[in-house]
Amino acid sequence: MLYFLIIMKVKKHKVKIITLGCSKNLVDSEHLMAMIKPEGIEIVNENEQTDTLIINTCGFIDAAKEESIHEILCAVKDKESGKIKNLYIAGCLSERYKKELEKEIPEVDKYFGSTDKTETTKKILQTLGINFKKELTGERLITTPRHFAYLKISEGCNNSCSFCAIPIMRGKHKSRRLQEILSEVNILAVKGVKEIIIIGQDTTSWGLDIYGKRNLSKLLEAVSKINGIEWIRLMYTYPSRFPEDVIQTIKNNEKICKYIDIPIQHISDKILKSMQRGITQKATINLLGKMRTQIPEICIRSTLITGYPGETDKEFSEMLEFVKDFKFDRLGVFTYSHEENTDAYYFKDSVRENEKVLRQKLLLEAQRYNSIKANANSLGKVFKIIIDRKENNSFVGRTYKDAPEIDQEVIINYNDTIETGNFYNIRIYDYEDFDLFGDVELYCK
Repeated sequence: MLYFLIIMKVKKHKVKIITLGCSKNLVDSEHLMAMIKPEGIEIVNENEQTDTLIINTCGFIDAAKEESIHEILCAVKDKESGKIKNLYIAGCLSERYKKELEKEIPEVDKYFGSTDKTETTKKILQTLGINFKKELTGERLITTPRHFAYLKISEGCNNSCSFCAIPIMRGKHKSRRLQEILSEVNILAVKGVKEIIIIGQDTTSWGLDIYGKRNLSKLLEAVSKINGIEWIRLMYTYPSRFPEDVIQTIKNNEKICKYIDIPIQHISDKILKSMQRGITQKATINLLGKMRTQIPEICIRSTLITGYPGETDKEFSEMLEFVKDFKFDRLGVFTYSHEENTDAYYFKDSVRENEKVLRQKLLLEAQRYNSIKANANSLGKVFKIIIDRKENNSFVGRTYKDAPEIDQEVIINYNDTIETGNFYNIRIYDYEDFDLFGDVELYCK
């Protein structure tokens, strides 16, 4: 008698997560994927077909909201045509407009919020039929190039900026425990991460709710002691009540990039007061001046908002002249977005949209001029550069002055000794408005 063993291959359930908005959302998605993957579910890439689609949305400003809505509506069409079976929406837009979305787009199977990330993760996992595993806390399925990763040290924000809806979507500031953060960094280092980019809604408030004081310096020093981590980059610092010991920590610690992201948003006292930023023009200039005096090589990145209610030609001119005089190393400029349920929403949106865009262009043009002059001064100099990717017949990397995706890059002539994710000394031989060009000088261990 013959027996036949029939082995049936069970098709894995496929899940795709689309992440919109900032790097903080990206970290949330990476943690969620790490919880899903061990359960035998296949995580698929953006261009692959899937059974279940989760969209992690952004609801920060009008442009981000429009992108999120567009992505949801495209997914609804895929669901109706049978390309996907389940559609779930998470993130800031879902938190902020859950009731409206449920009414207007009922085709979505379920909406999840964003205020309590652990509870949200548990609810998503439960919907997928997966148990939350505490032992996987800190695990990440890294979606960035493996040599750098974002590290979220806190959630939410206690600041009361009049234009900002983040506290509505993310809640009050809540610091992560130091040991939990260090455990995650150790996991990332073992995976080959060399550059840690510290993020949060307000990184300079880290520790306030745990230790009763801003203790960011302690965190930076602790992260720097972890083997394998070579660069630490600090983002999303808040100028009001800035813990000035951080300046000395950046200065004295070789692993911490001489780089700081500090969004000042405006420089006019009138606008700063209306924005409820908790800082004056004089205090802002003094703080930025201290950074440059104590760390001459520091790269200061900032963001500005133009077109805020009440911003006349006078206040705009103050900001434009400041950009020209101070010469930020890196700068982003946004036009004001009139956001519901913020304090500024009750002001008249007094600047016409075309005027906002014109002012944005003028600020960016001033910054372009600053960037050209700075890049010209880089000619012939050698920089330690991390290689992010190979592109056509060149490699693309960054100096300590540049965060991924938002800052300028260095285009390096092809050399068969170069490997992505390694550091090299690169001599700069040419430049453009926002890019540098270089050749390999030598391998940098």
